[in-house]
Amino acid sequence: MYQYIAKQWKNKNLLKEKMIGWRREHTVERIDKPSRLDRARSVGYKAKQGYVLARVTVKKGARRRRLYGRKGRKPSKYGLVRFRPKSLRWIAEDKAQRKFVNLVVLNSYYAGEDGTQKYFEIVLVDPNHPVIMSDPKINWICKESNKRRAESQRFK
Repeated sequence: MYQYIAKQWKNKNLLKEKMIGWRREHTVERIDKPSRLDRARSVGYKAKQGYVLARVTVKKGARRRRLYGRKGRKPSKYGLVRFRPKSLRWIAEDKAQRKFVNLVVLNSYYAGEDGTQKYFEIVLVDPNHPVIMSDPKINWICKESNKRRAESQRFK
């Protein structure tokens, strides 16, 4: 079944129609169901209590580094433009973690892109939910060392 879902997802016209609605949403938007069920299941999503999905919008392209206390000319090799400290997917996971403070980022996947933005869907888990605590496959996330995983990956 999932191979047919993946094949349907490659239909560009269907994706364009979905993105028209996505552009009107907030940067971090909680969603009820995954738009790509095959990818969501492959990264660890289950359709049960304690799992939350969020669609995050990230601007495409590299960032510009801030320049403090400097006036006058700027050498082109100064390293201010085309600077990306981390991947856009990682930025999306950070945004979701900051919005949903009580949840833990499990994984994420690419959902689509248009001319200026990329969309990622983030799978979050509630480590304090009784269903999650009693499930032996996912209760490793309830340990204190796995809290705020999106932030802790930054320093590795």
